[in-house]
Amino acid sequence: MGNFLLLFKVTCLLLVYFYSKAIITKVFSLYYNSPMPNIKYLIRRVTRMDYKAMGAKIKDIHEKSGKSRVWIFFDMIHCGRKFGAGYMDYWLYEMYNLNDKERDTYITRGRNYDLVKRYNDPKYTALIDNKIEFNKLFGEFLGRKWLEIRKDNKQEVIDFINDHDFLIAKADLGSCGKTVEKIDCKAEKAEDIYERLVNQERPHFFEEVIVQHPAVSAIYPYAINTIRIVTIQREGKVHVASACCRFGNYGHSVDNFNNGGMTAPVNEKTGEITDFPIDKTKVLYEKHPMTGAVFKGFVFPMWDEVIAMCTKAAMVVPQVGFIGWDVCLTPDGPVIVEGNDYPGHDLYQLPEHTHDKMGIWPKYQF
Repeated sequence: MGNFLLLFKVTCLLLVYFYSKAIITKVFSLYYNSPMPNIKYLIRRVTRMDYKAMGAKIKDIHEKSGKSRVWIFFDMIHCGRKFGAGYMDYWLYEMYNLNDKERDTYITRGRNYDLVKRYNDPKYTALIDNKIEFNKLFGEFLGRKWLEIRKDNKQEVIDFINDHDFLIAKADLGSCGKTVEKIDCKAEKAEDIYERLVNQERPHFFEEVIVQHPAVSAIYPYAINTIRIVTIQREGKVHVASACCRFGNYGHSVDNFNNGGMTAPVNEKTGEITDFPIDKTKVLYEKHPMTGAVFKGFVFPMWDEVIAMCTKAAMVVPQVGFIGWDVCLTPDGPVIVEGNDYPGHDLYQLPEHTHDKMGIWPKYQF
């Protein structure tokens, strides 16, 4: 395997070298009828690639499919060059079982990157990335009170803590729920809570706990189960490209896919869950193992309001046109949990949910 990885790395570097010398550009263009990818992006991907992890994926594909490692290796290069697919895309979407026409329907890492570069001005993405700045701009969509924790508002924060039984504390930057903590406001002194959080490395803030819609809590009550809505905004027009939902599991307080959660596709026009959820270990669930709730066919309440809210929110920072909105349903209507200016692309088109071997890339053409 070590020699194979060395061969792969050398081959990739040679491809970059020859491409930079414009020796094979014309050959690729004629053979594949498409241009070579951006040289800077290609070099960055090759030099930063985790070759050990990639080799493990090649081994896994070889064992599953029976295809030779050499064939898989060169097919990965082909899919990376033609469709912008990383080795994780190739493995996750089982591209080794797809023809090029089918592969071309998938949004890949490279294509997702291109959308971000095309629609999101980096001078404005901090307004989405930074959760404090986000809350300032998108307050009308939050449906909950929130408060910054600063050195100059100690008494205000203490009063806020004393007024609540529980609060959610978050850092201004962070992902996957790693900087989120549920605070029991009665378990320790308000001043101690304040001092602990105000002295954290990153600025923190409080949010009120979201009360989830009973229909969604009936499926899984221990976490805020979110819907991811992806919008593309261009020249004042907003297109809803895709939707999926996430549910927690195992009693965990988060719905994150990497923390035991599960995901399922949602019809972006109707709000219906169209297939069985799957978790990271590729287990499919007809019913939730903790509640017995049936997933497929469930229609999220107030779907028209969800789409209207995300469409309106997409116009708040028009310089950031490609956003993934994490939405939660409450008894009073939908609220936005957060926005993501670099939406993931993997959860919307898993093989277990693409029975016709067709991805969602056509939906992103706007």
